[in-house]
Amino acid sequence: MATSKEKSKGIYDPKLLRTALMDSFKKLDPRSLWRNPVMLSVEIMSVITTINFFINMIVGKGEPAWFTGTVSTWLWLTVIFATFAESLAEGRGRARADSMKKTQKEIIAKKLKKPEPGGEYELVPSTKLRKGDIILVEANDLIASDGEVITGAALVNEAAVTGESAPVVRESGGDRSAVTGGTKVIANRIVVRITANPGETFLDRMISLVEGAKRRKTPNEIALEVLLIALTIVFFLVVLNLKPLSLYSAKAVGQGHPVTLTVLVALFVCLAPTTIAALLPAIGIAGMDRLFQKNVIALSGRAIEAAGDVNVLLLDKTGTITFGNRMATEFIPAPMFTTDHLAEAAQLASLADETPEGRSIVVLAKEKFGLRAQSLTDSQARFMPFSVLTRMSGIDVLDPDGSVSLSVRKGAVDAIRSYVEANGGSFPAQLNESVDAISRSGGTPLAVADGQFVLGIVHLKDVVKGGIKERFAELRSIGIKTVMITGDNPLTAAAIAAEAKVDDFLAQAKPEDKLKLIREYQQQGYMVAMTGDGTNDAPALAQADVAVAMNTGTQPAREAANIIDLDSNPTKLLDIVEIGKQILMTRGNLTTFSIANDVAKYFAIIPAALCTIYPQLLVLNIMHLSNPYSAILSAVIFNAIIIPLLVPLALKGTRYRPMPAEKLLIHNLFVYGLGGILAPFVGIKLLDLLINVLI
Repeated sequence: MATSKEKSKGIYDPKLLRTALMDSFKKLDPRSLWRNPVMLSVEIMSVITTINFFINMIVGKGEPAWFTGTVSTWLWLTVIFATFAESLAEGRGRARADSMKKTQKEIIAKKLKKPEPGGEYELVPSTKLRKGDIILVEANDLIASDGEVITGAALVNEAAVTGESAPVVRESGGDRSAVTGGTKVIANRIVVRITANPGETFLDRMISLVEGAKRRKTPNEIALEVLLIALTIVFFLVVLNLKPLSLYSAKAVGQGHPVTLTVLVALFVCLAPTTIAALLPAIGIAGMDRLFQKNVIALSGRAIEAAGDVNVLLLDKTGTITFGNRMATEFIPAPMFTTDHLAEAAQLASLADETPEGRSIVVLAKEKFGLRAQSLTDSQARFMPFSVLTRMSGIDVLDPDGSVSLSVRKGAVDAIRSYVEANGGSFPAQLNESVDAISRSGGTPLAVADGQFVLGIVHLKDVVKGGIKERFAELRSIGIKTVMITGDNPLTAAAIAAEAKVDDFLAQAKPEDKLKLIREYQQQGYMVAMTGDGTNDAPALAQADVAVAMNTGTQPAREAANIIDLDSNPTKLLDIVEIGKQILMTRGNLTTFSIANDVAKYFAIIPAALCTIYPQLLVLNIMHLSNPYSAILSAVIFNAIIIPLLVPLALKGTRYRPMPAEKLLIHNLFVYGLGGILAPFVGIKLLDLLINVLI
């Protein structure tokens, strides 16, 4: 896996540039270039002008040889710049793929004869493992191949895949059971069922997908390419008919000379959509590369494009919208007791509670009241860890003689109610209102008692992640609807949905409910994206247009998805949507710029080509270009150099702006449409001045 340093390499890395330059010459082979018909036609025209140059050199008639040779040179450079853009994008992908290949090596696996941790095993190389084999992986062992934990739990270092060295837990029977070949167990032991044959592992698939040369064209790319080919054919027919038309016109008016072959070729190349045709492959490859920089692997280009068109996001509540663990947020004292007294008792009762909820009570007491957890020995106290049976935790503080001086309990309201009543006390009626209010808000009330006295209530709630509301607001501004999916009851779900500001929610969601909801949206014409990590998410992931599976998830979930998040961060879906939109915007913006570029070229080449026959056309020479040769050369050179100038934009992508589609369209038309019209006027005029200085 690429390290953070490797990920940050720019497009100007010398080694990358040298490799891309060599590859760009290899791509001049017509057998390679045929995948880009527009640039193939430019290469054919380059060959024609080169032949014409040598003929002029030998015969010594017609156009000046320097003019034909210079046009021919810049036409070849146009093709080379196009292949260089694609090679540079592919080179970045191959660099990352090479980094991943280094992590692949033959690993000796402990293949079990029976699926038992203590059973007999034989040592076999990873290349001999097949789907369904059972292996034992112990501390400091490398996991030989992709698989699923069927017994045990272990800490695994997944730096080979994610680039992050922090260990993660992989365990059987849950949604974090998938393991990846090449990762290392650093504590405990697990039994793994192999789920991939050699050459079919997740790392193998990552390598083939990251290598740009193996990327398949997406439907939108194919549609745009068809349009570019159609435009090229139209311009070719126009230019083809210009030769006989100029012959007839020259005879009819009795002056001037017909348009030459070199001028016709220059006109065709300048009017054809060469800029976008040259950059189109790089845009798609670079999009997948930008996803990879965020540790996301797109299993198809179609998935990235679909992400750009998504207008409904389905997000799990736990871990995506909320932190996933209920946290203490408030102490509500009972009558006759203070908040400080309640906080101190709740902290004492939570010292032996290792649940996230218990730890959050200790933290809240410390942050809000400056209370620090006390260190008590076994001779000073008896601890009662939280138990599912009692639904309580607590502590008995002992006097030196062994008698109990303080008996504090914390737990579910009904459990504490029973505990207090058993000690001769009663539950204060005033606290019932607080309990009901917390429940209605979607929170969880915990009661705290000291013997027969109820001290108060601790308010636990599922805390919404910071910044998530703002992200949802951005999505809403561009017309994307957010839907929260949760297994909580409708009351709790409604409270969290209101706090997070999602547009809709689905409570008590079962696998069939998720699948039904996705189909309903799709039938209404929406493009739906969803995240998931469990086996129960697999049907819905398979149905969604964009399905993001967590790398920590189960094998069925990963197989059903078309995008894998190596960091297993469900909020990454929002970044994926932004990158998808950025790719579509980049392609659209550069297409607009490319087509708008042609306007200035009309004013440069057409007057230069036909002014000897029709002097009146000189009125179109609004740039006041010096002479026909200089005008045509300036247009051809600008047409070539604009490609490498736009390569950084194609690879980086145009800036994503969270705004309504109408405003975004107007903004981009202004920048890339108007900019595409004006830039060539300035560029061609400057080139004309430079050419006249040099000649």
